[in-house]
Amino acid sequence: MSLPVEAAEALQTFQNAAGWEQRARLLMQFGDRLPALDDAQKSETNRVHGCESQVWLVGDLRDGHWQFRASSDARMIRGLVALLLLRVNGLSAADLKQIDLPDWFNQLGLSRQLSPSRSNGLNAVLQRMNELAG
Repeated sequence: MSLPVEAAEALQTFQNAAGWEQRARLLMQFGDRLPALDDAQKSETNRVHGCESQVWLVGDLRDGHWQFRASSDARMIRGLVALLLLRVNGLSAADLKQIDLPDWFNQLGLSRQLSPSRSNGLNAVLQRMNELAG
């Protein structure tokens, strides 16, 4: 399955990063660029359960392709979620089910950033995307 254009660009950016500190800075920048959700969208209904931090997720189906938006109260998680969104936005429900999270973050050079709790949280976000996609 080919990468969405924005995901491929992000991957290139992270692979060109000189070492861990630069990747950590990039991660924060990606998180800071996430469009904010409004207060109505930060509802209990949209909260992803299974994350230590607060994460909210909303999704819209457009012409058979999913577009997700998300936010978190934790800056590091926001960055990781932003990179997950780049990877999944524009996919069909069938393609969404094929996503290999550990592989994606490994390619980005961020696997060491995925503590078990963060990894579980991101898996919970992906699980919720699949639930929304039906």
